Amino acid sequence: MQIRDLSKENSLLNHFLKEIRDVNIQKDSMRFRRNVERIGEIIAYEISKTLPYKKEVVTTPLGTAAVNTLDTEVVIASILRAGLPFHAGLLHYFDNAGNAFVSAFRHYTDESHTNFDIHVEYIASPNLEGKTLILCDPMLATGGSMELSYEALKSKGKPKCIHIASIIASQRAIDYIYNYFKGTKTVVWTVAIDPELNDQSYIIPGLGDAGDLAFGEKI
Repeated sequence: MQIRDLSKENSLLNHFLKEIRDVNIQKDSMRFRRNVERIGEIIAYEISKTLPYKKEVVTTPLGTAAVNTLDTEVVIASILRAGLPFHAGLLHYFDNAGNAFVSAFRHYTDESHTNFDIHVEYIASPNLEGKTLILCDPMLATGGSMELSYEALKSKGKPKCIHIASIIASQRAIDYIYNYFKGTKTVVWTVAIDPELNDQSYIIPGLGDAGDLAFGEKI
């Protein structure tokens, strides 16, 4: 089990993170979605550097050339709905990947929205047996949605390795996921680890509700 905090490295990733956090810039939903996609693209590239490769020979108009190509089948699994633009960014780079979707949502049990259960309502996935699974959720608040989503996906086979991709995670979620996936071949990739959650279990300072910022407020 590894944790990769990409904010510790200087790159354009931090610029895109700044824009999705900024209370003024994030109001532009189209720009917010595009920045989330860009972050997904960069994380996909970082993940790709850790995967297995094989040598292939291709024919050019003037001869042949040896090229190292990906030697694993990838499946990208996203938690709806906030994960959709993030999923798109990952898919731009892993363009031959299989695709899985899990509907996991908070069901609040009180009017103050401080107590909730997490429900998984829907799952669509290809076979995961022996493949590289990229589980993506832009905001890892408690880690509960990630756990339940993976439990649901386990019915589709056992992946060879797991990469958990997020944009912002709370320290609580990192600790929770570390304990849950401990002993497995799992890497968590995130762009920021924020220190705390508020009473509604939103990440502080975070960025707000990623689903609402991307697609509008829900009733």
